[in-house]
Amino acid sequence: MQKFFSNRRLVILVVILVVCFSLMAGSVALRNRRSTPPLIQQFGDDIVGIAGSVVTYPANIIQGGLSNVNELMNTYSENKELKQQVTELAQVKVRDQTLAKENKQLKAELKVKSSLTDYSTIAASVLSRDPSSWQAQLVINKGSSAGIKKNMPVLSGGGLVGRVSQVNKTNSIVELLSDTSESSNRFAITIQGTNGKTVNGIITGYNSSTNQLIMGQVTSKAKIKKGTSVTTSGLGGITPKGLYVGKVAKIGTDDYGLAQKVYITPATNFNEINIVTVAKLDD
Repeated sequence: MQKFFSNRRLVILVVILVVCFSLMAGSVALRNRRSTPPLIQQFGDDIVGIAGSVVTYPANIIQGGLSNVNELMNTYSENKELKQQVTELAQVKVRDQTLAKENKQLKAELKVKSSLTDYSTIAASVLSRDPSSWQAQLVINKGSSAGIKKNMPVLSGGGLVGRVSQVNKTNSIVELLSDTSESSNRFAITIQGTNGKTVNGIITGYNSSTNQLIMGQVTSKAKIKKGTSVTTSGLGGITPKGLYVGKVAKIGTDDYGLAQKVYITPATNFNEINIVTVAKLDD
């Protein structure tokens, strides 16, 4: 009797499996033939979509609110920083005005008419550059009619590049720092040593491949640090004192190992000078 019921259960299980596979096959075949799913499936899909929307809608609102709050906080921080910068600029302006007034009073006491800080600028473009004297000089499109005078310092890219050596009516010739010919007037420069001593010298050479000026024959024992600023010394009375030239790149020695040789990275690449500024000292 028990064996009969056991066989009956097996038969029922087989029938159920056959019916399930038949329904699945029929459902697939029906889905392939129809452009739209059955109504029951559509209803189920709609229920799932609505439930998903109900769940995600509050989450989207919260996320959007948090994003807006974050943007508001960023705007507040930026506004605060801008206000601080405006305040600092106002303070700098007041300080500059005060310094200018004190400078004027001191000059009056010392009976000094003008200094390097009292200059106006004349912008000029490079007209021509002779390949045979590429590192020695260039011609600019401003001359005596624009107020240019001989020995005026010429700047480009934030630093000194040379001085006016010849003035014509509508153009001028500029002698470059990189001009190391025997006929050139050497530029006197100065470097502040780490021990407080000042190292004075002249530009004796230029390496076009590395774009480095060379300050040779330095006999001072003062220690020079890499990256130290190099400025004009004013010695010789041709170029004003305190004009920025560049920074110390490295320190070496001459061929005999007796004197230091300082290599300087100029403020401007002498091979790429197109626009210059001529500094005109105010009377």
